[in-house]
Amino acid sequence: MKNLHRSFLLPVLGAALLLTGCSSSGESTQRYSWPLATASPEDTVTQIFAEKFAAEVSSLSDGRMKIQVYANSTLGGDRDLLETCADGDIPFVVQNTAPQVSFMSDLAVFDLPCVFDTLDDCRATIDDPDFYRLISDVYTDGGYHLLGMADQGFRVMSTNKPVTSLTDFRGQKIRTMENSYHLAFWKALGANPTPMTFSEVYIGLQQHTIDAQENPYEVIVSNRLYEQQDYIVETNHLPHLISLIVNDTFFADLPEEDQEILTEAANIATAYAREQSDARIADRIATIKASGTEILSLSEETRDELRSAAQPVYTVIQNAIDADIYASYTKNLTTSE
Repeated sequence: MKNLHRSFLLPVLGAALLLTGCSSSGESTQRYSWPLATASPEDTVTQIFAEKFAAEVSSLSDGRMKIQVYANSTLGGDRDLLETCADGDIPFVVQNTAPQVSFMSDLAVFDLPCVFDTLDDCRATIDDPDFYRLISDVYTDGGYHLLGMADQGFRVMSTNKPVTSLTDFRGQKIRTMENSYHLAFWKALGANPTPMTFSEVYIGLQQHTIDAQENPYEVIVSNRLYEQQDYIVETNHLPHLISLIVNDTFFADLPEEDQEILTEAANIATAYAREQSDARIADRIATIKASGTEILSLSEETRDELRSAAQPVYTVIQNAIDADIYASYTKNLTTSE
């Protein structure tokens, strides 16, 4: 499969060759065109993030640097993209942090549940210079350079049973990603987590082989999962983070001026993607409410109960990742314990 992807990439990567043109003064100008790949559909914040970055790179370089965005797994799935980016075949990748944990174990810090009450709190932590430096070092050690990190809001739960307290989670058969930390969190709440291929989730809810699922609002609406659920519960248990990465050697070999352009473009794109994420969440909530599905918020007391129940998951992750990264990410976390 990897060889097939490599064969497909050959004509695409031809676009990454150095191009030479002449400026108005007659001097030779070096122009570049590079691919950026995602495994996400076009109508997502991931695509918005990628396209805004590409547009800003072109603008800031006066058209000298071009980035072509390939979405929807055109150049491979998440794992394929990480491998080809590390090898230098695809310079740029935009993707959720979840599939990156198997490549960079310290990124499991983002699997710590119920750390933040608001997206503003989460973003402030991500942008904190000390934390950002620590997490950037993780990417560098993995062969990547972190250019920016946006998000698609929090992951929330949809279900047919109203949930207002910790006891209401008990026994619910909830579909999750196949991630050991995610599974451990839902088990700690007394639920019955069940990994399932995402394409089967709608039918699973329809046929009642599962009671619930968890995803960002964007995914719940784009896949019409709310049609099979009576409630959306704002568990806000995990932020759905989206990273913009580039091959580290590729980035380091660029002239300093071009590195600055990529960095500035990424900063602009990160802020824009977050703004668009907030707007789209509000729109998705309106769609859900219009359908008759009720949205439930959890009280501060219940959120403290969730954090307390999840302490064994905290311990496992704390023991698995760098101590400074754990401390920096959780420094503002308080519980009722």
